[in-house]
Amino acid sequence: MIPPVLKSREAILAGAILILVGAIASRFPAFVAPSNLANVFNDTAPLIILALGQMVVILTRCIDLSVAANLALTGMVVAMLNTAMPGLPVPLILLIAVSLGALMGLFNGLLVWRLDIPPIVVTLGTMTIYRGIIFVISGGEWINAHEMSDAFKAFPREVVLGLPVLSWIAILVVLGFVVLIGRTPLGRAFFAVGGNPHAAVYTGINVGLTQCAAYVISGALAGLTGYLWVARYAVAYVDIAGGFELEVVAACVIGGISIAGGIGSVGGALLGALFLGIVKNALPVINISPFWQLAISGSAIIIAVAFNATSNRTKGRVILKKAEHAA
Repeated sequence: MIPPVLKSREAILAGAILILVGAIASRFPAFVAPSNLANVFNDTAPLIILALGQMVVILTRCIDLSVAANLALTGMVVAMLNTAMPGLPVPLILLIAVSLGALMGLFNGLLVWRLDIPPIVVTLGTMTIYRGIIFVISGGEWINAHEMSDAFKAFPREVVLGLPVLSWIAILVVLGFVVLIGRTPLGRAFFAVGGNPHAAVYTGINVGLTQCAAYVISGALAGLTGYLWVARYAVAYVDIAGGFELEVVAACVIGGISIAGGIGSVGGALLGALFLGIVKNALPVINISPFWQLAISGSAIIIAVAFNATSNRTKGRVILKKAEHAA
């Protein structure tokens, strides 16, 4: 008999990741070297941070397609601030990035909550608006490494206990979400609103406010990632992280977060992001063409969606004995 824990989505996904890593290692043994695995985790750190923010939004039956545009706008703003004021302390830049990202998330949340506009329409609109603002404030120009201060670029790359700061921030965000989702009323409210919004109202939960809070959290994490991304790659431009929002949603779907809301876990989002991160880093190493990389990533997403749909499909429960005998 298979233990229940081995039937969980997280266990299956962890097994798939181990098989994937083993298959890659059979062709390219250096891939499983500790230093390379640390690099893969560091490359995946932005996706992990954004996937966790997206998870709480999806749990409330919403979606945030503006996360990549939020990231790009925040990154451009802090890069421009750093260019104008090179002496600005990094903690202050981090505070500005998180606050600006949260403000953009709040804008999304208020439109969904107060105006009752469908989330996909709101975030598609704000995604375009945020990209347009980047072009307006930058004039379409790039900000390159030589225009940024050394302290600005160095922070996410500094190594602490063998891992870059960027990786440690991702780990801290994961731990924070474990507490938020499992130990706080707000975490329980996300599941209640996504599971049954009508029942949530009767228990005293403000559905709109909870959805708005999810957007603020997602926006704040996008803002944080905006600074980390721009500082790590030492460049800021209009199309930075273009299309990354789809990768973020894909990580959630692969991790078992139900698009219908109310179902998901921090471990699932983390493993979904790691799966995509490993695929993205490994396929070029074993000489898989870019076309097949996209095809394999797309196939993984379709399989995950099909798996979610199958596992969430429950049979109707017969509650009348008369009906049971008649069936």
